[in-house]
Amino acid sequence: MSAMDLQVLRSFQAVAQGLTVTEAAAEARVTQPALSRALRRLEEEVGAQLLQRVGRVLRPTPAGRVFKEYVDAVLDSYDQGRRAVAEAVDPDTGTVSLAFLHTLGTWLVPRLVTGFREEFPRVRFELYQHVENGLVQHLLDATADLVITSGDPGHPLITWRRLLVEPLWLAVPTGHRLAERRRVRLAEVAEEPFILLKPGYGLRSVTETLCRRAGFAPFVGFEGEEVHTLRGLVAAGLGVSLIPSSPDTAATPDFPIRYLEITDVRGARDIGVAWLSGRTLPPASRRFIDHALRVTAGVADGGW
Repeated sequence: MSAMDLQVLRSFQAVAQGLTVTEAAAEARVTQPALSRALRRLEEEVGAQLLQRVGRVLRPTPAGRVFKEYVDAVLDSYDQGRRAVAEAVDPDTGTVSLAFLHTLGTWLVPRLVTGFREEFPRVRFELYQHVENGLVQHLLDATADLVITSGDPGHPLITWRRLLVEPLWLAVPTGHRLAERRRVRLAEVAEEPFILLKPGYGLRSVTETLCRRAGFAPFVGFEGEEVHTLRGLVAAGLGVSLIPSSPDTAATPDFPIRYLEITDVRGARDIGVAWLSGRTLPPASRRFIDHALRVTAGVADGGW
C-alpha cells in the first residue's frame, strides 16, 4: 500500500468522522477537487457508495460505516507498526498516548509523566483530558494507548490495574456546624445541599453511590465541571461536597474550607491504569505502565 493510498484512507476516515472535504483536503495538503476524485475512485474500488451528501456535508452510508471500521483498524495497525519499528531502532524514544480523568490532571498525571521523562527524556506524550465516560471510548477508538481512571471500567476488552486509593473528604465551609470536627458520618449532612460535578463525571457517580450507602440520595444544590469550582462554591457557603485526594486541611483566605474524614462509608475511590487487552502496546507505553505501577506501589491509602 502506497503512502498516497494511506492518505486517501485517512481522508475518508476524517470525512466520515465529520470533517468537510475542504477541511480534509487541507489536512492532506491537496486540492478539494483532487480529494473528491480520490474518494470517488475509492468508492469504485470498494464497489459501493461510501459517502452521501446530507445538507452541505458528507456523511457515511451504511456501507461507509462498515468500511470505516476496517479503515480504522488498518490505519491503527499501520501507525502502531511505524511506532514499533521506530522504537525498536531506538528503544529510548517513542510516544505515550495517555488519556486521564480530568481531576487527576492537577497532581497524579504530572507526577507520573515527570518521573517517567526523567528516566526516558526523549519519549513524547500525547495527553487527553476527559470525563469518565469518554475515557473508555478513547481506548476503543484507539485514540489513546492508555487511560488513567477511577475504578475498573468493567469492559470485556479492557485490562485495568489499580495504582492507588485516592481518599475523598467531606468539604464544608469554615462556618459550618461540623467545621470543628475532624471526623463525621456522611449521613450527618443528608439534609444539606450537595455541590456535585455534572452527570458523566466519575466523581459525580462515586458521590451518589457513597450517599446511597449512607442511606440517602444527595440533594443537588449546584453542579460544576471542575473540582476547583466545587471548592469555590463550598467556600462560599453554598453547600457541601466530596473532594478527591488529600488536600491541605488548613483553610486559606481564598478557600475557607474544612476537610473532614468520613467514617460511615469508605470515603475513597480506586485509581488505575487501563488498556485494550488484545492490543499490542508500543514499548514506551508498556514502560509507562511499569513505571506507574512501580512508583505508586508504596502509596498507602490516604495520600501520595
